[in-house]
Amino acid sequence: MKFAGLLPVLVAAFLAATTAPTTAQTKIATIDLKRVFDGYWKTQQADSSLKEKAGDFEKKNKLMVEDYQKATEEYKKLLDSAGDAAVSAAEKEKRKKAAESKLLEINEIEQSIKQFERSARAQINEQQRQLRDKILGEIRELINAKARTAGYNLVIDSAAETVNSTPEIGRAHV
Repeated sequence: MKFAGLLPVLVAAFLAATTAPTTAQTKIATIDLKRVFDGYWKTQQADSSLKEKAGDFEKKNKLMVEDYQKATEEYKKLLDSAGDAAVSAAEKEKRKKAAESKLLEINEIEQSIKQFERSARAQINEQQRQLRDKILGEIRELINAKARTAGYNLVIDSAAETVNSTPEIGRAHV
């Protein structure tokens, strides 16, 4: 069971426990949206899915780094062998060209790793944003439905923060 019935109970509990009628016609409720969001099973499921995807990216990145390290070792060996005094000048030149070719391959691998890391980070961030927006949309719909049913005119998020990540002024902490 995914605790599908838990969210409506949490929302109803927050709305009921934190209401304060200010006038005869205005009913205000507060909710800690962060707490509801963090405790929602879909949030936890989405976090788990994102961690799994990040782990897959990390495994692929690790393989790419291992290829880079192997190529770097091969380059060093080729460079050392190009300086071997026991081989002819023609062989030294051949080995030097092989080392230069390996260096170009190393640079390509390095660029591929950087591009992969940027792309993976962007994918994870975008998927996280989409999942967060979807889940928040579901929670807001439920909050609005509960507020209408209970006759509230206004619902305030007591966990809201300003753009500077500071608590809003004038908010009562219960």
